[in-house]
Amino acid sequence: MSRTPLPPYPAPHGETARRLEWPFLPPHLRAWIERRCGSPVVSAISQTSGFTPGFASVLVCEDGSRHFAKAASVKAQRVFADSYREEARKLAALPASVPAPRLLWHLDDDWVVLGIEYVAARAPHRPWQEDDLDALLDSLEQAADLLTPPPAGLDLDTAEVDFAPLLDGWTSLRETRTDLDPTHLAETEALARRYAEVVGGDTLVHTDIRSDNVLIDPEGRALVCDWNWPVRGAAWFDSFAALIGPRAEGIDVDRVIAGRRLLKDVDPEAYDINLALYVGYFFTQCELPAPHTSPHIRDHQRWQGEVCWDWLSERRGWS
Repeated sequence: MSRTPLPPYPAPHGETARRLEWPFLPPHLRAWIERRCGSPVVSAISQTSGFTPGFASVLVCEDGSRHFAKAASVKAQRVFADSYREEARKLAALPASVPAPRLLWHLDDDWVVLGIEYVAARAPHRPWQEDDLDALLDSLEQAADLLTPPPAGLDLDTAEVDFAPLLDGWTSLRETRTDLDPTHLAETEALARRYAEVVGGDTLVHTDIRSDNVLIDPEGRALVCDWNWPVRGAAWFDSFAALIGPRAEGIDVDRVIAGRRLLKDVDPEAYDINLALYVGYFFTQCELPAPHTSPHIRDHQRWQGEVCWDWLSERRGWS
């Protein structure tokens, strides 16, 4: 079946976030961070990928060392401070062998600050290339092995509970997306409402696998970043989510699925259900106003929704 080419990714790679800069952190906080780094900071390289406004910079110190730090104000950026607090809790619990940068230190006061292992690494190439995708899927398989079951004492929501709000937008979606075939849209909603049948499991699942949450180190190994909101769910979930961008950018993901041990034996209907859940979420979120600190997030979500709709349409045999 022929497929209409998908539009290119609409957001500028690596330039999607407007973040706090080092000079605008309170002097007492900068001094505290420098003490933890062990040397005065001479420059700060802001990491402008992602979609959140919290401080996130590579700090270059007078002694030549480099450190990665994240920070958010509890008063002025409560949502993001809460997110960083959760990230610190999850990173501290990850086994050292999980392919992720390590948490070295953190502060939880009027600011939440994380000092994370600096890795001389790059983002995956965009459009996606097969070697980067293979590295990511290798790491996700390793992580799933190490995180089944999740670390003891780490309280996690189940995927069934955590994903329930993703269904909330379907009433408005039926009214606004009159450009989509109503029969296919109804079938998509019916699939999405079955999500609890397929997403459950006993693995710590990252839930936010995309290129700006991945680093490729000099040896070609993929490291997974931003462990803010993992859940207890299906071991294949992250590996499948990792295929959304690559599929849109020309990689044969059916071949990838057939060759991957976490993906090849999953019931194909589970993938359709998962795509339908994504469609409802992304098509709903993209209609919300864009925050000034993240002007590209709605374009990103709209594109993700279109990719998932196109993929689901192909899998279901819709014209």
